[in-house]
Amino acid sequence: MNRKSSKTLRFVRRNAHHLAVAVRKAVAAGVSVAFALTSAAMAFTPALADAKALPAPPPAEAPAPANQCSLRSAKGEIKHVIYIQFDNVHFTRDNPNVPSDLEQMPHLLNFFVNNGTLSSNHHTPLISHTEDDIITSLTGVYGERHGQPVSNSFNYFNPADPDGLGSTFTTSFTYWTDIVDPAADPTFGLLTASRKNAPAPWVPFTRAGCNVGAVSIANMELENTHADITTVFGAGSKEAMEAASNSSQATKDFVGIAIHCAAGDAVCAAGTNKPDVLPDEPGGYNGFTALYGHKYVVPVIAPSGLNDLSGNPIPGFPGFGGISAAQSLAYTAAMQEHGVPITYSYISDAHDSHSFPFRAFGPGEAGYVNQLAAYDAAFETFFTRLENDGITPSNTLFILTADENDHFAGGPPLNANCDGVKVPCTYSPGTTGPNTVGEILTNILALLDQEDPSLKTPFDIHFDMAPAFYVSGQPARDAAIAREFERDAAKLTAVNPRTGATDKLTRFLADPVELKLLHMVTGDPLRTPTFVMFGDPDYFFQTFVPAGSPNVGVNPGFAWNHGGVAPEINNTYLALAGPGVKNAGLTHSVWSDHTDIRPTLLSLVGLKDDYQSQGRVLAEDLHPWALPEGIENSGDEFAELARAYKRINAPLGDLGLASLKISTAALAGDEDTYNNFENALQVITSFRNELADEMLERLTDAEFHGKHIHDGKDRLLIQEANALADSVQLLAAGLK
Repeated sequence: MNRKSSKTLRFVRRNAHHLAVAVRKAVAAGVSVAFALTSAAMAFTPALADAKALPAPPPAEAPAPANQCSLRSAKGEIKHVIYIQFDNVHFTRDNPNVPSDLEQMPHLLNFFVNNGTLSSNHHTPLISHTEDDIITSLTGVYGERHGQPVSNSFNYFNPADPDGLGSTFTTSFTYWTDIVDPAADPTFGLLTASRKNAPAPWVPFTRAGCNVGAVSIANMELENTHADITTVFGAGSKEAMEAASNSSQATKDFVGIAIHCAAGDAVCAAGTNKPDVLPDEPGGYNGFTALYGHKYVVPVIAPSGLNDLSGNPIPGFPGFGGISAAQSLAYTAAMQEHGVPITYSYISDAHDSHSFPFRAFGPGEAGYVNQLAAYDAAFETFFTRLENDGITPSNTLFILTADENDHFAGGPPLNANCDGVKVPCTYSPGTTGPNTVGEILTNILALLDQEDPSLKTPFDIHFDMAPAFYVSGQPARDAAIAREFERDAAKLTAVNPRTGATDKLTRFLADPVELKLLHMVTGDPLRTPTFVMFGDPDYFFQTFVPAGSPNVGVNPGFAWNHGGVAPEINNTYLALAGPGVKNAGLTHSVWSDHTDIRPTLLSLVGLKDDYQSQGRVLAEDLHPWALPEGIENSGDEFAELARAYKRINAPLGDLGLASLKISTAALAGDEDTYNNFENALQVITSFRNELADEMLERLTDAEFHGKHIHDGKDRLLIQEANALADSVQLLAAGLK
């Protein structure tokens, strides 16, 4: 940061109270937002300050002896870690009469309620999609520092793309070290802000002598039979030849399952291993190997073959879309029983049919309820099996969460009083009527043409309920064509085919200024969209619809939307059980998001990353004896500082949500409104980044470096953060 910018931020801090008063007066008087927050600051500010750079990573710790897993929990009790992440399995009810997903899995729900803490005040990052949510959970950093804020696919600007739209579509689901496009975008898919390959989540464990298993969890194992195969096995390998000749069999053999081994460990030595290559890992990562795929993992963890928890053989990886609890948990248990004490596992949703005919269920439908019952039976078997193995909450840290929740895009059931369990809910089949199940598939190209026939510049979108727009030519954020697209998107409406009402399709708009505030601008400028439209959650936006379909019509194939900004999507849960975790049962007292899982996990097991996360240890959920010395000696001030930090830094914290309203007004408004609001958002972001970086440094020092929070400076940081959040909320509240 230059000295003049630093002087500005000091000025803003000293005058935080006066700025808050000015905001109140400005809102009451209806004057410019830029004057409300930035008039004083801008006089001192020739340029905006970037967020403070992370400190250099500490030297890598010496690896543990071979075949010795050396976790360092407070009392030495944690010997295993079992991390499970659902796809869209809900704690809250989608129909008030129908028990929620977790309520219909009492063996799972009661395990955590009776043995630990289940918080219903947990949140996603933005956008709320599987890949971004899981990677954020695994690493403890937002998309700006792992490279995938727009997922499960994204575009990158590419003027040479053959479709003529100026950008290229690609998947987010690739192996950890894959490159996006060797020619047009030769950056890592998982990318730090400095354009290096993102640090991998298994490293602290393998360095401590612990093998780490991955079961269908995002990007820790091979995700496809194309680039992933050649990245790990090589272009001329027998695995690559199988992938070229029989992709389906190669998926069963090599995709979806992996074990990352400690150096020299017997598990990988016993199988067909490959070097575990992490090219940019801070401190280096040499001498480690891994097993990739069912074909090479199962002979080590289940020499006689692997059955699911219902006794059915698993001949190969079942696939990401439909991997059931019985299958995923079978891999997990077998790994835990055969020298892999750290496991990360993913289980697919239960609200879509896993067998033909494939379609979406509504809440309480018989197929949905039956799948949840099967999941619950699998968890009952899983916990019983682990207990027989001596793997229990007395020596194991269990973590459960969901990537995100969903918005149910559908009408009410035909039998309004159904509860799903005793009386199955029924819905109208097909695409017409008020009681159908299905998202509203929308041709945004056609709608924009109706709104503005002069809008002829090519563009593409990330198909989603929260479409990211990539306008051909990668125009500057304030270019006339970008502004035209934004204003047109703000005006979009459609007649809802289910209700007959005219719906406003845009909830929020965010261009690169707001995306930076939301931690969504990565180290790869080609991935930064022109803007993101967070839409009505009933709708799913594409640039075409199937032949013969209306431009706005019900699609019964999908009914559970996420990606956008809505409480039923962004508010999920986090459950913890094991040594050091309080037995608090159900709670809603502590606001958290996915970045907080990583530091909490590492704090409990006594390890640390070689980079700084953007989360905080959830000390309120842990016993005092399990807390690091720095947190324990800080008393209540640690929690106060942490909560204030989340208010201003989390994308879905108070400041982030308020800023979305300001951004939307900017992008929908005239040029004076746009410039005023954009200037305000840039100052807010600069001030927030400086403040949040300092708060995070103090939190991290308490969590992992033994320093405690105690002086007046920390109290001032809390006051400044709360004043900033309150002021931005006040700005947003004054908007229509």
